[in-house]
Amino acid sequence: MINDTNKLVLIRQLVEAARNNLDTATQLLKNLGFDAMEAHGIEAPNTSVQHTDQGAVIIEGVFDGQNMVGPDGKLYSVPANYASKSKLVEGDLLKLTISPDGSFIYKQIGPVERERILGVLTKDEQTDEFQVLSRGQYFRILLASVTYFKADLGDEIVVLVPKSTPSTWAAVENVIKKHNLGAGDGLSTELEELETDSEVKKTTKTKRRTTKKANQDTLEENQDISEKTAIEI
Repeated sequence: MINDTNKLVLIRQLVEAARNNLDTATQLLKNLGFDAMEAHGIEAPNTSVQHTDQGAVIIEGVFDGQNMVGPDGKLYSVPANYASKSKLVEGDLLKLTISPDGSFIYKQIGPVERERILGVLTKDEQTDEFQVLSRGQYFRILLASVTYFKADLGDEIVVLVPKSTPSTWAAVENVIKKHNLGAGDGLSTELEELETDSEVKKTTKTKRRTTKKANQDTLEENQDISEKTAIEI
């Protein structure tokens, strides 16, 4: 018969095994993408895969900022150019149609509520990836967006993020070039230079008038002296 000490040892081993199994199951769920879906309050579609009469395959999933996570947890690559131009936001529902020839066609079917925020373009020194610093958080952005808007480090970036849920990715909506911020100063400087040049020209013109008048007065004075001398002779 198993004594109390052995029972306690067995119970401890069972508890430890159950804990390890729970941690493993949790990690597997995260790897399958269910963690990202639950974070956005999105339930996986009941039907994982649909087949059309034309032989196409239709799959619905959630955009994680870079890929589409299918209901089976499989990742489907979303073209960066499409995600960038469509301004897809983390948590958007997508429908992927795989045609018989193997081409992928994406369509946004359930956009999440968005929020527009302003940040500054930075780069992670370790990963060399572009990020946007806003509200004390670094948001990852697609390289295709940086290239499309020809953004530079230090530029102000207008990005879209989910309104009611946290996210690590942001969609670039627009870029405010940092050199444009000083355009007004440059214009003011140019106007000041024009005004200064105008003042110089005005002063020069005035001096010329003064000199001309002085010369004319001198000439008239000399004429008077000549006439007076002639009369006296």
